[in-house]
Amino acid sequence: MKIVIIGLGTIGKTILKVLARENHTITIIDEKKDKIEELIEKYDVSGVVGNGACMDIQKEAKVKDADLVITLTDSDELNIFACMVARKVGAKNTIARVRNPDYSNQIAEMKDDLGISMLVNPEKDTANEIFNLINLPSIVQVEHFAKGRVLLVEIVAEKGCSLVGETLITLGKKLSTKVLICAVQRNGKVFIPSGNFVIEEGDKIHFTSDVHTLGDFLSEVNLVKSPLKNVMIVGGSKISLYLAEQLSKKKYKVKLLENNKVTAEELAEVLPQVTVVYGNGMRHDVLIEEGIEAMDAFVSLTNIDEENMVVSMFANKMNVKKTITQIKSDDLYGMLEELGMHNNVSPKHVVANRIASYIRALANKRGSNVLTLSRLVNGQVEALEFAAKTQGKIYNKPLKDLHIKENCLIACIIRQNQVMIPDGNSCIQQGDNVIVVTTHTNFDDLTDIFE
Repeated sequence: MKIVIIGLGTIGKTILKVLARENHTITIIDEKKDKIEELIEKYDVSGVVGNGACMDIQKEAKVKDADLVITLTDSDELNIFACMVARKVGAKNTIARVRNPDYSNQIAEMKDDLGISMLVNPEKDTANEIFNLINLPSIVQVEHFAKGRVLLVEIVAEKGCSLVGETLITLGKKLSTKVLICAVQRNGKVFIPSGNFVIEEGDKIHFTSDVHTLGDFLSEVNLVKSPLKNVMIVGGSKISLYLAEQLSKKKYKVKLLENNKVTAEELAEVLPQVTVVYGNGMRHDVLIEEGIEAMDAFVSLTNIDEENMVVSMFANKMNVKKTITQIKSDDLYGMLEELGMHNNVSPKHVVANRIASYIRALANKRGSNVLTLSRLVNGQVEALEFAAKTQGKIYNKPLKDLHIKENCLIACIIRQNQVMIPDGNSCIQQGDNVIVVTTHTNFDDLTDIFE
């Protein structure tokens, strides 16, 4: 696909890095010449220096031929206007980053009139991700496939979990609830496990499950946790605003700490159901005074990664049931994993994954058979839902008799309304939807996973 990216800040660079691996024809636009030169040298892309909302600049970048234009500057207004110009010039689809809460609802209603195909809001999207982590306390992450009928769930094999010490073969014999473990993260490495793979304490496990049996499985392996009620948020960012609003509507008791008096007063005015405290959430005496020990969940959302790490470690020490940390740096994100802190969010990765999924959906309309895409383990693993349409010799044969590429696993088969967790005797039929987990990239068709 021909893609134009306007605005190469933190999120723009992250999306460029993701898309550059997928063999798209990419042109980048930014007003900073040194940034364009650096990225052209680093990636196989074209670049234009200038204002991305200017029609002449867009014409120079050949926006008229673009399948997709993504506008990611720091200005909502410029992003919206650049999308309008792009559609006027001839771009087929546009994505705009719009962050201002005052704009979000009205732009969503007007996006068709403005020529915007999709809106992304890093803060709101991240708040949604955090809300899901709090709402499902046993789970680190969950992705939805087959229109919500199939879940790809991430959990941690904690002490006391009956998964620890078992192989996948023995688990298959012991567990009455059928799931399929399709990826395991251990000490920074990712495994697509075979039947003899032994699960160890601390492993991060990704498995597929029918939406109706998830609770039964978590109960069977001793990973059911009581609902969370009391939530403390440190930092009065836009993410905090969206999250506190969402939590309070669901009857959670929320306390938000912000060390800027003006910001704290503004938040208190717009969040009447939330207890907003003017105080420094980095001071342990303030946290204790505000009742951190009685909290079920703690979310650190300051603008400084190191502060978020330290205060989250303190929350863990205070035995808070669930600690969630915002981390922007990829290096520090990996460090948290090593420290055993698993519930971490990165706004740039949340948005990059949304945009990558949208692009795969566009590609599906152009001949690709990928229906849904999710990236796991910091992009090291892809989970793809394929429509089994292409003619081939793979149908109606037991999976054990097919030659599947290394580091590829068929995790689920959906046939009409039936969800099947496959084993070696399962067969794929033409017309099925098939979920595949793999460390490979750029698969466009189910047949790509076979030798």
